[in-house]
Amino acid sequence: MTTKPTRPALRRYHAAVWDEPVVMEMSREGRRGVLFPTPEAAVSAAVGSTERLIPAALRRAKRPALPEMSEPDVLRHYLHLSQQTLGMMGISLFGTCTMKYNARVNEAITSRDEVAELHPRQHPDTLQGALQIIHSLDLALRELSGMDRFVFQPAGGADAAYTHACVTRAYHAARGELDTRDEIITTIQSHPCNPATAATAGFKVITLALEENGYPSLEALKSAVSSRTAALMVNNPDDMGIYNPHIKEWVRIVHEAGGLCFYDHANFNGVMSRIRARELGFDACMFMLHKTFGGPKGGGGPAVGAYGCSAELAPYLPGPLVVDRDGAYSLDAGPETSIGRVREFFGNLQTVIKAYAWVRAMGANGIAAAADISVLANNYMTQELLKIRGVTCSHPQVDAWRMEMTRFSLETLERETGVTVFDVQNRMVDFGVDAFWLAHEPWIVPQPFTPEAGEMWSKEDIDTWIAVLAQVCHEAYTTPEIVRTAPHNHPAGRVEGAPLEDPSRWAMTWRSHLKKRANAAG
Repeated sequence: MTTKPTRPALRRYHAAVWDEPVVMEMSREGRRGVLFPTPEAAVSAAVGSTERLIPAALRRAKRPALPEMSEPDVLRHYLHLSQQTLGMMGISLFGTCTMKYNARVNEAITSRDEVAELHPRQHPDTLQGALQIIHSLDLALRELSGMDRFVFQPAGGADAAYTHACVTRAYHAARGELDTRDEIITTIQSHPCNPATAATAGFKVITLALEENGYPSLEALKSAVSSRTAALMVNNPDDMGIYNPHIKEWVRIVHEAGGLCFYDHANFNGVMSRIRARELGFDACMFMLHKTFGGPKGGGGPAVGAYGCSAELAPYLPGPLVVDRDGAYSLDAGPETSIGRVREFFGNLQTVIKAYAWVRAMGANGIAAAADISVLANNYMTQELLKIRGVTCSHPQVDAWRMEMTRFSLETLERETGVTVFDVQNRMVDFGVDAFWLAHEPWIVPQPFTPEAGEMWSKEDIDTWIAVLAQVCHEAYTTPEIVRTAPHNHPAGRVEGAPLEDPSRWAMTWRSHLKKRANAAG
């Protein structure tokens, strides 16, 4: 006799509520954190008046409106603000982004003077360690992708996609075909940065719709490909966790028409070490160092979209490029055919170092194991989540294991209770877990949510997350008003959207706020 497993008991949770004022409202005239001594007479005589060091046109007419506070006041204020947020230390199964724990040792390393105090205009002889790390990560990503060269200038995935759009433009211009090859093909489920950057680079965008198997058919692709095709830009697997098994045939069709193929590897976590973009025929790909490779994302640090390409496209890469000459590393400005820089210098070095540390710590076996765990965890979640009343998943007719994420839907829940996916988001944070990710626009799946466990979350964490969603869905059917009015255990309630459309009711700066408040009072 087997017993049905029970979900974990939910902990009592309540976020800190400090009712913390805006820092400008805490100012008290004359209060200081640091008192600077009066300079010695000899120093004043040597330097002269400091006002003369600033051109008259740049001098302020009056003192800046800065808060006057003691150091303990400031520390306590920002501690209170941090306690009023969940952040990555909650359970955050943030789908499509492969959110991972950011090792504290990496934060310590990159904050050391040897990294933090570097300047990109230093002579390369003084940058050897940093350049070696950049070059070593380049080699590691070549191994994972099969590409011939990587650059780390792009400041995120969209920037890497834009880099490819510019490389595509330069490639066809060099062949005298840019006037006719003006179309880029993508799919409705590809990340929005692909069509957006293609359009920004001046291309027309052809978007293929999904079909019964969860991806466009070969026939749909063939009908879109022509002598005007400049490139295919696609991610695979998509955010529904469905892998297109015909991807090599897709690449062949586009190549035969004279187009390039770009692999958006934002969803690389479940296929790491299992597939290599170049072996599938792709000409270029990108990796999210700030996601898949353990670098922080968003408020935790700057992003890097590593862009790799074949030797045929390498002449168009943005410089400077790190070159290894018998163990000595130098910066090569790049060929004259380069598209030019897509951002300053060689990108966010700290994130590159963190990604390199992640790769070295994981090793080949660790990366392969992480991919396996990611797929296993997602399919475990899928089986458990589909037991919850009101939850369904995209393309239920697809009888295959999903990859590192699955797109679910609360359409049934909304239809039967009136509770929306936004309501469920708000209520889940009352239990100490981060709100789930929905989906990129446009919503192909109604009322979507897309969790991704990756390899870092424990089974206990995953079970807790599932239990929270089960509890909220149960409340939607039994006491829906609790869900509709959530969150209840946080310092901030629901954001009222109407004032955001009324410039007279919100302000971007403290000065503007004071002015509008005065006008309203008058």
